[in-house]
Amino acid sequence: MKHPFALREISLAAAAVIGCTALAVGTDVATAAGKDPGKYVTGDFHNHTTCSDGQISVQKLVNKSVDTYGLDWFVMAGHGGGGTRNCLLVDDATVETPPSNPFVPGQGPSTSWADSIGIDKLKGDRAAQGYMFRWQSIQEFQYPVLEQMAAMKDKPIFIGLESVVPGHEHTDIAIIDGQLPAGGGGNATAMAQFEYCFDRADNDTSRGGGQGWDCSVPGSALNAEIDPTARKLVGTNPLENYNSGELGHLKSLEGVKWKAALFPNTSYHIPAHLERAGAFNPTSSRGFNVEHLRDYNNAGPTVAFGMEGGPGHQASGNRGGYGSGAIGGGTYGGMGFYTSQVGGVWDAMLGEGRNWFIYNNSDYHNRGSFGPDDARSTNDQYPGEYNKTYVLARTGNAKLTPQAIVDGMRSGNAYFVNGDLIDRMAFAVCTVNGKSQGKGSYPHEQQLARAAEQGEGFFNPNCAQQGEKLVIKPGQDVMVSVIVRDPEGENLSPYSFPNPSLIQPGVGISQPLNRPVLDHVDLIGGEVTGYRDPADREAYAGLINSKAATNPSAALMATFNEANWTALPGGWKRMSYRISGVQASQYLRLRGSNLPPAVPFETDSQGNPLLDPLAKAIPCADAACPAHMPVIDGQKRISNDVMAWADVWFYSNPVFIEVKGSTRVAGIK
Repeated sequence: MKHPFALREISLAAAAVIGCTALAVGTDVATAAGKDPGKYVTGDFHNHTTCSDGQISVQKLVNKSVDTYGLDWFVMAGHGGGGTRNCLLVDDATVETPPSNPFVPGQGPSTSWADSIGIDKLKGDRAAQGYMFRWQSIQEFQYPVLEQMAAMKDKPIFIGLESVVPGHEHTDIAIIDGQLPAGGGGNATAMAQFEYCFDRADNDTSRGGGQGWDCSVPGSALNAEIDPTARKLVGTNPLENYNSGELGHLKSLEGVKWKAALFPNTSYHIPAHLERAGAFNPTSSRGFNVEHLRDYNNAGPTVAFGMEGGPGHQASGNRGGYGSGAIGGGTYGGMGFYTSQVGGVWDAMLGEGRNWFIYNNSDYHNRGSFGPDDARSTNDQYPGEYNKTYVLARTGNAKLTPQAIVDGMRSGNAYFVNGDLIDRMAFAVCTVNGKSQGKGSYPHEQQLARAAEQGEGFFNPNCAQQGEKLVIKPGQDVMVSVIVRDPEGENLSPYSFPNPSLIQPGVGISQPLNRPVLDHVDLIGGEVTGYRDPADREAYAGLINSKAATNPSAALMATFNEANWTALPGGWKRMSYRISGVQASQYLRLRGSNLPPAVPFETDSQGNPLLDPLAKAIPCADAACPAHMPVIDGQKRISNDVMAWADVWFYSNPVFIEVKGSTRVAGIK
């Protein structure tokens, strides 16, 4: 289809192939003037242990994530509030981390604090009840063992939080100040103080057990409302409850401002599974409307720069844990409605030119009806097993650090993948003049190929990558260039029977469930028209189908598949798309799937994902279909982990184009 604000034509770039697998020719041109191109590294920052409501210990989850599933970095999360379980006790001798955390026979991670360390070591208002507030477990117990494990594994393993958000549901938080300094001896005091100050599940008033914590925000008018004892916003009656509704949102906004004032480059604030709890309710704590995201980004653009587009709980009976009350009625191809709908909330944010990026996470709690070491699941997959976020981290020749990870997340140069559908991607938009003269004639094509092979970024003054903006003159042509690699082998699915979604009548593709094949890549774009004021609530009142929560200009611009991409040995796919005579500021983003268009109950005729609960109608007739699948009318139907492995996607973050004299774009660069 022709897009409303530019003329476009597909122009596939020829590939220069050396031997069987190489993509690029010539010398290494990935760097410029000694700059660090960076490396894409995989991680997870939303997960749970017995420190909140998970099933296994801190040590076991770290080992599974980093050792078994090979993540390059890991942020331990877990809910705010607190609990009675001594979550530092290990499951068995195979995961002990002596000397600080040896295996104690008869005591596991469900043993209470009172029955292990004793209540005399507990701090805060509920110590006598055997209850440890999360701020104390973060500061005094969890962080030290994570620092020890980070040193043992030589990887950045640090602590964050899935905050229970005043006025809303959950948000992924981290403050890395003090964590993992060279030589050890770090601390997570800043992270612990945030939990005390701004988590609605934390009702402690002890100011950090006598540490004198104060939750006031520099220059904030709400400082006058702070409780004099707790020194935080608590609310004294139902009409002034800063843990709920509209006032709760203001408290959550204070948390963003606090980090922006004190930790502007060393923290993040990323709302989690935004649609799951339904639309925001001004008298309780539920979901997030688009105006709340704008509030956060306005208050702390270096702190609140994105959201979870791909939730965890992908093996849950309700995929993502999204029931019918979720915004959109559930997930779509495993993604939330805000991310999956072309022209929806994410596109609305990008259409303002905001730096608002998406990530995915495991949200690991447990395996549901299976044990933690079983490959099957009726609830969650481990971090790195199914969900992976790839972040471009620039460290030079130094070790990977928490700062490099947070900087990479903030840059927007990140993409996420489910089910290892791809494991390499290079995506850039570059200015071009004239026509290609043959193999590799555009300099950026060789750079892009080299970057893809190395899993790196690159520098070119005429190009922009994910999160960046390309500033051009009106009427210039640009080329969208993409290289991805389908690893072509087995992923981590425990099932090798044919994918039930693809083998359906009318599709007829026999493809093993553990060998997904990239079917196509979509290029999606939209116009940038400038920031909207979140205070202008009368115009849209947070409704998901209202003008301010959508971007009508967003559209599917091109689809690449075996008919029009260049397939190279080793699973590489190379594609490009020329945009002629660009007149308006805009953005471009990618998504891809193993499912072609028009798969019954899965995708529409354009390849857009359908509502996941519809897929429960798909039969699983193979003799190897597992027993935990539901049986309807005498026939097993796909659900739980089978549904997740059957329907896999990847999503990129946007590249912005800013046309001089048109709407300005935030963007990087």
